[in-house]
Amino acid sequence: MAVGVLDAGGDVQAAAYGGELTLSVLVTCLVAASGGLIFGYDIGISGGVSQMKPFLATFFPKVLRRMADAKRDQYCVFDSHALTAFTSSLYVAGLVASLAAGRVTRSLGRRGVMLMGGALFFAGGAMTGGAVNVAMLIVGRMLLGFGVGFTNQATPLYLAEMAPPRFRGSLTVGFQFFLSLGILIANLTNYGTARVPWGWRLSLGLAGAPAVFIVVGAFFLTDTPSSFVMRGKVDRARAALLRVRGHRADVEAELKAIVHAVEAARGSEDVGAFRRLVTGREYRPHLTFALALPLCHQLSGMMVLTFFSPLVFRVAGFGSNAALMGAVILAAVKFASLILSTLVIDRYGRKVLVIAGAVLMIVCQVANAWIMGAKSGKHGEVAMPRAYSVALLVLTCVQGAGFGMSWAPLIWVIPGEIFPVEVRSAGQAVSVSVTLGLTFLQTQTFLALLCRLKYATFAYYAGWVAAMTAFVLVFMPETKGVPLESMGAVWAGHWYWRRFVGGDGKPEQR
Repeated sequence: MAVGVLDAGGDVQAAAYGGELTLSVLVTCLVAASGGLIFGYDIGISGGVSQMKPFLATFFPKVLRRMADAKRDQYCVFDSHALTAFTSSLYVAGLVASLAAGRVTRSLGRRGVMLMGGALFFAGGAMTGGAVNVAMLIVGRMLLGFGVGFTNQATPLYLAEMAPPRFRGSLTVGFQFFLSLGILIANLTNYGTARVPWGWRLSLGLAGAPAVFIVVGAFFLTDTPSSFVMRGKVDRARAALLRVRGHRADVEAELKAIVHAVEAARGSEDVGAFRRLVTGREYRPHLTFALALPLCHQLSGMMVLTFFSPLVFRVAGFGSNAALMGAVILAAVKFASLILSTLVIDRYGRKVLVIAGAVLMIVCQVANAWIMGAKSGKHGEVAMPRAYSVALLVLTCVQGAGFGMSWAPLIWVIPGEIFPVEVRSAGQAVSVSVTLGLTFLQTQTFLALLCRLKYATFAYYAGWVAAMTAFVLVFMPETKGVPLESMGAVWAGHWYWRRFVGGDGKPEQR
């Protein structure tokens, strides 16, 4: 049976292996995708904790004194290197872990790395919840980062390799689904604990709860067929396929395609996967998007706004509790928009989501820049009229919806499906490490950027959304419904990338 066919129009016809959305594959992917809870909880928890007065009094008293200074530039109240280090230290550790995970995944499998990530995150949650000084707080955050790096590298690969091609987009979005759920749970936790003097400890310590969930769940998962074949366990790969595809699927044809892809990869194992990805001309498209997709994701500005939304809402004139509730509403809207993207991603494709999300984000970001500039003064010294504060919250939520239906899921879906098997772990490791590295830079610099650009910060990000969306629409091929083993034909049919690969999707002979 053909693995994939490139037609005259340049589209790839998916191989008909017959894999359906069985209960087994659904449960397996849902349990695996719950690893997103780990990352999501951390994203949501840090911004809210950072504006709790008991937490600031314990670790960052200078910020608390700035908040009491009525003459202080409101855009600069939270501009503290120590405070941003609390948030961003996790992502430095995650960057290192994700690079190491690329090699570990090849030997231990996707499931083993997910278990390691969950255990590290549990340890980090316990340490941050019990921290008594800044050093202990940051070490705990770094342990959390190691957990995030491992799970973020392994889980999207696991989902992409286990899901049937027809449903791969929707099932891989499951990771972002749980990530968004984690953000929502974290914001609700912050809102509930903000009135308790030791509430910040509960917020930080509860990070261990999603870690327990993924560790326990991973014990009931099988590893992916591709991972088994790469480790020479073909019989276990066949059993895994039968379990998730069902007996009516053409399991032998899919297994044959996987074995063929792995054997082709082993033919060039004298050169490391990272080196092949970086230096090989035939991997130029894959390396480009391993770097460009995280840029699109981060330069949308939505990630840092998610981290620091309570602080931004404070600048916009909301009180402490109202700012936390605003963060809850924003997280809920993003979660709802993600459900919408799950329903349409495999029907209309990836590019439709990019266009719709970009339009919403750009319009809302420009409008927010105007509101904050015109209604709160140059330094945020003027109390914003209530109607405009509410309008800013609504626009921010619409912006979040645009992000939730486009870049939020696509940053995990596309890297998980575009890499050939010989560089799949390395490619995912590069994508995740670049994402975490950019997250570190963004979280470390956002409060300083807000202090200097003030309301123009929103327009700054709108410009990046426009530029990066144009790049993706021109250079990114559509991958909807294409089996992983057939993805080479997608690049061979693209007007630009075909110069780097042969007509069959294999490297050009030069």
